[in-house]
Amino acid sequence: MSINSGMPRYTLTFDSSTASLAVAAMDGGRLLAERNITAERNHSVHLITAIEEVLAEAGIARSQLDGIGTGVGPGSYTGIRIAVTTAKTLAWSMGLPVAGISSLAALGLGGWATGTGQPPEAFEAAAGRRSEETAASEQAAAGGPPAEWIIPLMDARRGQVYTALFEAAPGKLPRRLEPDGIRLMERWVTALAGRLEALAPEARPSAVWFTGETQVHGAAAEALRPLLGGRLETRPYVLEGAWAGLLGADRLMRGESDEVHSLVPNYTQLAEAEANLLRGV
Repeated sequence: MSINSGMPRYTLTFDSSTASLAVAAMDGGRLLAERNITAERNHSVHLITAIEEVLAEAGIARSQLDGIGTGVGPGSYTGIRIAVTTAKTLAWSMGLPVAGISSLAALGLGGWATGTGQPPEAFEAAAGRRSEETAASEQAAAGGPPAEWIIPLMDARRGQVYTALFEAAPGKLPRRLEPDGIRLMERWVTALAGRLEALAPEARPSAVWFTGETQVHGAAAEALRPLLGGRLETRPYVLEGAWAGLLGADRLMRGESDEVHSLVPNYTQLAEAEANLLRGV
């Protein structure tokens, strides 16, 4: 589904899939205002107020909005539903396009960007302008090192994580390499090691970032240290509105949106083999 009124200017994006309620208002790729509230996932109490506060700080009336972005998960089942339901209601009632974004992509982008000292404005020009080239090929063409890998982590308990794999280079929005999913952390690290070993040394990422709930799963990530040495980074990170806002604006500015009635949360499922392993089958 495409936006009919041209490239949007003002967009509002929010995410309630984690312990942090994140809300942002954007002017194109530029952050105008954000709210980040840690409320033990009691986000239904705070979301509407946070939206109104962000719009007021940004100087935007609801009637001026050109699109709505929402995190669709994975993450807290109840939390995801709050954001998605609110986004669908606003979009339908106001006749606006709605764009779902990966909560893991926002978590990974934010953790990597803050860890590498890149503020949101460093990505302003990238929103809505991504080409089909990979970050790695862009870096190679520029004579730079290979792109970095970003691996967001949300704890899913019992040794499981919600996770994915992205690559990115400075000032570039991440490109997906592996889908969002719930995985056994030890098996995920083994799979990542195999992927790294299959690459020629010069083609391996210049850094590998595990970010998000690394307090729980950072020790397992250390299994990659023999392959990566100092290129392995682990950074605890809590989702912030600016990064969700960038990804929401990016989709909407590229003319992408979802059908309002069919947009649903991404709860994800554990692969059958891994589920059987947990059950002892």
